[in-house]
Amino acid sequence: MRIESVQNKKIKEFVKLHTKKGRDEKNLFIVEGHHLIQEALQSSCLKELFILETVQNPFSFPAIECTQSVINKLSSQISNAKMIGVCEKQKNSEKKKKKVIFLDEIQDPGNMGTIIRTAHSFGIEAIYCSKNCVDVYNPKTIQASQGALFHIPVYYCDLYQMVSSYRKDNMKIFATALHQKSIFLQDVSIPDCYGIVFGNEGSGIHQELIEQCDECIKIEMATFESLNVAIAASICMYTFQYQKR
Repeated sequence: MRIESVQNKKIKEFVKLHTKKGRDEKNLFIVEGHHLIQEALQSSCLKELFILETVQNPFSFPAIECTQSVINKLSSQISNAKMIGVCEKQKNSEKKKKKVIFLDEIQDPGNMGTIIRTAHSFGIEAIYCSKNCVDVYNPKTIQASQGALFHIPVYYCDLYQMVSSYRKDNMKIFATALHQKSIFLQDVSIPDCYGIVFGNEGSGIHQELIEQCDECIKIEMATFESLNVAIAASICMYTFQYQKR
């Protein structure tokens, strides 16, 4: 199959995936580039593949050849894209995990993608987001995750209820906050099962959510009091995974 016009019905439908509303309605999202398409293919999420007419298909998946104008119509990038994949959102198991993180109103898609990538790298088994977090299928989030999105379940939920539910299952929950009673990260006694809460880039974790947690922790720093949330999350997740218990 070959598509030459940006007015093609299939193309016009998939362009709607540029918005969260369109992604939610169709349960689909777009990925761009060889690496992300390969990750989607390995995860059995890839549903459609569009490749620039001058590029040879490198995948064992049937592709639709397109002109550059059609590929650009599907792409969210500024420069000319070469291949676009349309993927189905993953259906994740509701089974409880042993190592999780909770995200309270993360707004920046780059931060969200970096946190997802880091979480997958450092042994986190699930991510729970408040309902007003940035969309995990935002193109910038997907790019920043570098494919980790296909390997770790991400849920949108009532964060208060989810934290409460995990605590009832005897999981210890840590809030990252600059409180007077916060424990330095190097002094934390790390259990085998844990949850870590990270908050909004500007205002941090809601006080009501902090009060639900077992302990508050903070990172030791020589100068500044706080770090970018993705950096702070990376340090915490690394420490919880590899610090001696």
